[in-house]
Amino acid sequence: MKNIGIIGAGTMGVGIAQVAATAGCKVVLFDANTPQIDKALSGLEKTLNKLVEKAKISQEKATEIRNNIVKGETLQDLKDSDLVIEAIIENKEIKTKVFTELETYVSENCIIGSNTSSISITSLGAELQKPERFIGIHFFNPAPLMPLVEVIPSLLTEKTLAEKIYNLMKDWGKTPVIAKDIPGFIVNRIARPYYGEGLRIVEENIATIEQVDDAMKTIGNFKMGPFELMDLIGVDVNFSVTTTVYKEYFYDPKYKPSLLQQRMSEAKLHGRKTGKGFYDYNEGAEKLVAEKNDALYQQIFLRIISMLINEAVEAKRLGIANDEDLELAMQKGVNYPKGLLAWGKEIGYAKISETLQNLYEEYQEERYRQSSLLKKL
Repeated sequence: MKNIGIIGAGTMGVGIAQVAATAGCKVVLFDANTPQIDKALSGLEKTLNKLVEKAKISQEKATEIRNNIVKGETLQDLKDSDLVIEAIIENKEIKTKVFTELETYVSENCIIGSNTSSISITSLGAELQKPERFIGIHFFNPAPLMPLVEVIPSLLTEKTLAEKIYNLMKDWGKTPVIAKDIPGFIVNRIARPYYGEGLRIVEENIATIEQVDDAMKTIGNFKMGPFELMDLIGVDVNFSVTTTVYKEYFYDPKYKPSLLQQRMSEAKLHGRKTGKGFYDYNEGAEKLVAEKNDALYQQIFLRIISMLINEAVEAKRLGIANDEDLELAMQKGVNYPKGLLAWGKEIGYAKISETLQNLYEEYQEERYRQSSLLKKL
């Protein structure tokens, strides 16, 4: 698979193109918005120049990477691809339309992949003439830096294809894991409470945004608190993924979105990309400092980590991935300091169970129900 087509020249698309080109593949980058391709390639050149300046890569390697990527004028320019990866807007109808047209150009042996973070791979693949060649290949942002790639076969994917893509991602220098085609796959399912419970704590005036972030960083050793991370990802993007997972799980209360996050999205307070989200990133903006409170911090940490561990245990129970991949996904996909199953053992599954039981009794909400496996561990 040396000829790669990328559909979508946004941050993810050009990032995946860079990864493939770095691995020596020839890449055709296409976007329906032609000026976006020029913008993306211009940005890539700046990125490569910075890598050269920092001695991360040689000038020769930077030139090779850039020369390995060419601009596609039309979707038909992807006709010689061995693999096409789509990285466009999270909209099933738009994606399906693109795939339907793409199939008329590529060979029967061409593999078609989607970088979707939340849409069912089975539902997307079912629309193809040859659904057996379709698979989820989910990179994390920024694609050149984040090692994890979730490989998601659908119910219709040819049986050996997941292993082929798994090996290809290894060849590309990535850390692949194979996941079942369930809403959110591994990372976006298990990670939901990191944001959702943080938002809930703030909405209930139990703690401030700064305190929640500080608690998770100082006690949990997370690199970023949930609100800092939402600002980095994009408040709107994070809200969209949460909403999709909630709907796809038939409105399971565990994944219920936050009204605060919805209002932030409506106000276009999307985080770093707009200059303001939960924090203000504008020049001269006042940096609020968290008021330290050890007892409160312990309460925040235990509440959020218990929800996360419960999700990991439930994913284990459902066989969404094997234990090793579940642990690897959270560490390599969202930089968690430890695997959640290992963390559960360290804290004590009995303590996690007790915390969730107390929350359930306090709120009387299904949101806090325990995995049936948790009490058995």
